[in-house]
Amino acid sequence: MIERLQELGKEALQEIKEADTVKALDNVRVKYLGKKGPITEVLRGMGKLSAEERPKVGQKANEIREEIQKNIEAKTAELEEIALKEKLKEESIDVTLPGKEIKRGARHPLTAVVEEIEDIFIGLGFQVTEGPEVETDYYNFEALNLPPDHPARDMQDSFYVTNDMLLRTQTSPVQARTMEKHKGQGPVKIVCPGKVYRRDDDDATHSHQFMQIEGLYVDKNVRMSDLKGILEAFVKKYFGPERSIRLRPSFFPFTEPSVEVDVSCGICGGKGCRVCKNSGWIEVLGAGMVHPNVLEFSGFDSNEYSGFAFGMGVERFALLKYGIDDIRHFYTNDIRFLEQFKRA
Repeated sequence: MIERLQELGKEALQEIKEADTVKALDNVRVKYLGKKGPITEVLRGMGKLSAEERPKVGQKANEIREEIQKNIEAKTAELEEIALKEKLKEESIDVTLPGKEIKRGARHPLTAVVEEIEDIFIGLGFQVTEGPEVETDYYNFEALNLPPDHPARDMQDSFYVTNDMLLRTQTSPVQARTMEKHKGQGPVKIVCPGKVYRRDDDDATHSHQFMQIEGLYVDKNVRMSDLKGILEAFVKKYFGPERSIRLRPSFFPFTEPSVEVDVSCGICGGKGCRVCKNSGWIEVLGAGMVHPNVLEFSGFDSNEYSGFAFGMGVERFALLKYGIDDIRHFYTNDIRFLEQFKRA
């Protein structure tokens, strides 16, 4: 019986050597080590052996089984490695082929305008400051000289979260919060960009959500001439050195005196055309000297400190800069529209 086991071992090792696939090896394993294999059949006949021969045959059978299993595992690893090399060879990448084009996006035109305006004012010594979009009634209105019964609130009808919390209607609350943090000590020189919200019907020139940039400068001996100088420097840098500004009297609850700021029309050079409604001027922002009440609300002594503030709509500046005729284009995510600003 031992001789039969040795013959089976030799036959198995020869078939393992000749196997050229993992599947063929598995067939060899089943053939010799399976439940119906010849080695198993030999072991089943051990009951006919004497007590002296039985352990010798069992030991030899186990040795042959282990040797067959060991050789199958080694051959399997060899064949798998060969198969992997073949697969890598077939799937190798030709690095000389041109790569796939990666489509690159670009800044949104409103982002480009905001960053350009910020850069200009940073160059004029201002800091960029931001604040929450969900604001309290106090900072959005009362701290800006707009008490609960003030009629100017009607122009800023907003979206209320609670009776005292709302989506801010302007970025002016950032100014109030910043002045409050300074605890009555100047200077304060900031610009505040961000989204604002008002209950409005969307059309070519209006949106319930839009962007503002407001500026504030508070210090001792700040004058209206400082405001005019800053705005004139900004307009010439943004629109071009040939452009000029004019100030017209106006009214805002948080500034006194207040002005509307116009820039000379870039289409007609101030002569009058359809764009400027034949006036030669285009209104771009509102401004004025900070109202003494606003200074006092924020802890500044209005007898010692003065300041100016201004506010502009980002969409309006983008419309004027790029000649866009509908504010809604900024919010529809139309790739055909946005791709035009890849170099903006």
